[in-house]
Formats: sequence, C-alpha cells, structure tokens
Amino acid sequence: MPLDIVQIPVLNDNYVYLAHDPATGATGVVDPAVHEPVLAELRKRGWTLTHILNTHHHPDHVGGNLALKEATGCQIVGPQADADRIPGIDVALKDGETWRLGKEEARIFDVPGHTKGHIAFWFANSNALFCGDTLFSLGCGRLFEGTPSQMWASLSKLGALPDDTRVYCAHEYTESNARFAVTVEPDNAVLTARYAAIRAARAKGEPTVPSLLGEEKATNPFLRPMSANLRATLGLADADDVAVFAETRRRKDSFRG
Repeated sequence: MPLDIVQIPVLNDNYVYLAHDPATGATGVVDPAVHEPVLAELRKRGWTLTHILNTHHHPDHVGGNLALKEATGCQIVGPQADADRIPGIDVALKDGETWRLGKEEARIFDVPGHTKGHIAFWFANSNALFCGDTLFSLGCGRLFEGTPSQMWASLSKLGALPDDTRVYCAHEYTESNARFAVTVEPDNAVLTARYAAIRAARAKGEPTVPSLLGEEKATNPFLRPMSANLRATLGLADADDVAVFAETRRRKDSFRG
C-alpha cells in the first residue's frame, strides 16, 4: 500500500509533509519547520508520530524537531554528512542506503549543493520524492554551501527517476520560478502553457506542489542545460552542462521579475 501523504502549509511559503504507512501505522513528518501544526494534524487524523525525516539543517526544516521528539518520542533521521547540525538526530543516512517507514522503503540520495549535507528520500512504491530544497517546482535551491558542479550532479540523480514521480519540495516558489523560467527558455511551449496554469492555480490560492518529475524535465530550466533554446538565450551554445547550469543559477539569483 502506498503512503498517505498530507501537505501542511506553514510559515510564509514552507510545506511540511506527513507520510503515513497504512499497513503499520508508522508516520513520519518531513522537514518540520514548526511543531504545533504538525501535532494538530496528527490529532485530527488519529495518527501517532514515529519519525522525523530531515533533508538538511536549515532552521525552517528542523525547527520543530526537538519539540516533536519531546512530545511523541519519535526517532529523527537525517543526513550523515550534516549530522552535527541536525537537532536530535538518531539515525544518519547516506547515499545509496535504504530506510523504511513502516513497510515502505525509501532510497536515500546525497544531493549536496544547497547545503553540504543534503539528502532526498525516494519512496518508489508511492512515487514520492521528498527533496527538501534541492529541486523545486520549476527551480532549484540556492548554492549556499556547494558548487554548480555539485548541484548539477545532485539534480542529475533526481532527474533520472521515473517521470511519474511526484516531487514534494519544501516551498511554494513555483509562480516566481515560472516568471524566471520563461525568460530563459521563451520558446518552450510546454513551459508557457504550464506558466498559465500556475498563475490560474495561485490566483485561486491552490498549491502547485507536488509536481510530476516528467513536468519538471520538460519545463524546469535547472534540469534542462541541454536545451538549445536555453543555451541560445544564455549565449552558451557550445558550453558544457555545468557551465549552462551555473549561468542559469547566476541569473536566477539576481532576477527581480
């Protein structure tokens, strides 16, 4: 049975996720920025928190760790490469390992770039990817601690997953990401249509997350350094993929549209 996944909007634009295994009752929370909304949703559904899944150390991803652990006795799992910055961590995970939430198995990917120690959880049976701030809907995380080559390698790992994978990223950034994306790949008709659908959804207050990985491969410029349209816009027709990615990220960092 696939995981039951519940999206909890918190703070200004964060998404926290509950992942519940109906076969065993095991319940994880992914990147809890705060604890109160998580506890409220657990009470509403009659679920018992058993695990916290942290992708990286930033406060808006681990801020609820200790309060939730104190309230529930849950186990905290997170990246081995950044274990010293994950509050209350019990289990440290690294690339290529598997980890189980109840009967549901996740494959762990090291995906540094946004931070030095960032992981993603892929639950293949549930077509669910919890990727923190590495991959966004139509975007990717800023390179606070990593290099363009590291981030492109990380995104390439995630981009190799099946197209029907649902991308549960940690922020509602899609509309602003789309405004940038159409400036660097203006002749991408699929992107243009997606941008219109995103504007309509956000005008009604609807979330744009999760997205499908296949959609991201077709429209997200940070997964598309091989695009001739993108390369032409950037003036990098003959550059390697890392250079194209790096210039795309540089332009996004200064974009004010």
